[in-house]
Amino acid sequence: MKNSFINIMVVICVLLSTTTNAQIKNATTETVRIYGNCGMCKTTIEKTGNIKKIAKVEWDQDSQLATLTYDAKKTNQDEILKRIALVGYDSDKFLAPDDVYNNLHGCCQYDRVAKVPVKEETATASNESHSNHNNNSDTKTVIQNENQLKSVFDTYFLLKDALITSDGTKTALASKELLAAVNNVKMDKLEMDVHMVWMKVVNLIKEDATHISDTKDVKHQRDHFTTLSKDIYTLIKVSKYETAVYYQFCPMYSDGKGANWLSKENAIKNPYYGSMMLSCGKTVETIK
Repeated sequence: MKNSFINIMVVICVLLSTTTNAQIKNATTETVRIYGNCGMCKTTIEKTGNIKKIAKVEWDQDSQLATLTYDAKKTNQDEILKRIALVGYDSDKFLAPDDVYNNLHGCCQYDRVAKVPVKEETATASNESHSNHNNNSDTKTVIQNENQLKSVFDTYFLLKDALITSDGTKTALASKELLAAVNNVKMDKLEMDVHMVWMKVVNLIKEDATHISDTKDVKHQRDHFTTLSKDIYTLIKVSKYETAVYYQFCPMYSDGKGANWLSKENAIKNPYYGSMMLSCGKTVETIK
């Protein structure tokens, strides 16, 4: 009787696994170690890693091993583990930010194994020649990471310049370019701290950029530009830009509530009023 029950449970587990894999196309399954303590950890790890029809995470509390099943054409192991690290759980590849780990519930604060944060990982050279090669590779990686967001910032500045002219058609086209730049970002190549902010703001940026690109009404475009600028500011603060960027403020917009924008120039050219009040505003912060 006992053996029959065990056999039935095995069949159920196999069927559930098969069902999960069937829902996920191009399924790849891997086992990785993710550190945690309890049932609360399990819930958070699995909820964070799961994406409907794209990724499924099953974490075992006793072994601290997670089975990742994902659509290899839409995501990868690194993206899944980064998301999980960003909510406080280390893996052997990615270290959770200290402040996030420290904010975990007491019972969830597992013993951390000493690891190097993602953004500080470097290859160890076996000889001087190999070391030079690795240093060149590290430099290329840093440049690649910076370039991931450079086009986002560049197209934001184009959008801002279009609003200065009060040209709704030009602004809509610039916003479409911004959307394309956002969609081209490979978030798995971002530094950990940048990646954490990117995950928070990317959908908000897309929403505002879509609204701006879908209309030629400059007032409506400017309303969404206010919130777009806040999210771009949050992003550029952590990722930086190749030159100084000026965070500027117009005290008149939105019935005196005011609104901010970013510029590569310290001179004020107000995107909220254009030629009506071109020099209205001031620089409130310089980001270097």
